[in-house]
Amino acid sequence: MSYLIAVTLLWAVSFSLIGEYLSGQVDSYFAVLTRIVLAGLIFLPLLRPQRLAKGFMAGVTLTGALQFGVTYIGLYLSFEYLTVPEVLLFTIFTPLYVALIDNALSRRFSWAPIVSTLIAVMGAAIIRYDGVSQAFIQGFLLLQLANLAFAAGQVGYAHLVRRYYPQGGKLTEGFGFFFIGAFLIALPAFLLLGNSERLPSTSLHWGVLAWLGLVASGLGFYFWNLGASKVDAGTLGIMNNALIPAGLIVNLVIWNRQADLTRLLIGGAVILLSLWINQRWPHWMKRLKTQTAP
Repeated sequence: MSYLIAVTLLWAVSFSLIGEYLSGQVDSYFAVLTRIVLAGLIFLPLLRPQRLAKGFMAGVTLTGALQFGVTYIGLYLSFEYLTVPEVLLFTIFTPLYVALIDNALSRRFSWAPIVSTLIAVMGAAIIRYDGVSQAFIQGFLLLQLANLAFAAGQVGYAHLVRRYYPQGGKLTEGFGFFFIGAFLIALPAFLLLGNSERLPSTSLHWGVLAWLGLVASGLGFYFWNLGASKVDAGTLGIMNNALIPAGLIVNLVIWNRQADLTRLLIGGAVILLSLWINQRWPHWMKRLKTQTAP
């Protein structure tokens, strides 16, 4: 849980950095590709494929393609149509995707993550429910593709770790494949769709990309996925939505954007309530079964 909280704070800053300094200035495909390459520089030297199962290597490559490659291309493109607060608003559906995908992979159905994540969605909606731009439909669809890919990637990685490393292990030895998978998506996307006239042109652009690549992507994705492998789907889904109030606070404090503090507090309280409900749900179900047993 501590890993997820730390990365949430880290990524809260990243949202505003993208929206303020890169969106509309630097080609989205190039920005994603640069982040992947920089992040890969951290973990590729740590790869030990001879110690890893083939299924694990293939799985981590696929989760990287989804969670970083597809997700961030969709995210960066959505900033072409949406503001930072709108992007934050439209991420409220990610926890629901997390719950549904986890249920599918586990071949079961549980109401706990569904109920708790829907409550978290309500909390996020309270925080950021307001008018949107005319291009919101296109931005919304792009972001939902990103949200779905992000949910599939993090749930998939958690299942991989639980299957291949039930007693723990040196996950750094295989995490480089995560960025290889992302690279296999981002490089063709840039070559086919990128705009070479919108490459970084200032030291600020390169500085922001360096931070996003080495810190937010490299360290951020590793510790987020490590945290995801240690919690249940309900908690993971709720932490996805915790990014919304965190991102809005950063946007307000640093970039002086207006935000409704009352709604921020109420929505944040609802998200915390959803986390508590998710943790208490098994106890309630056990008590209910005991009371209704003949």
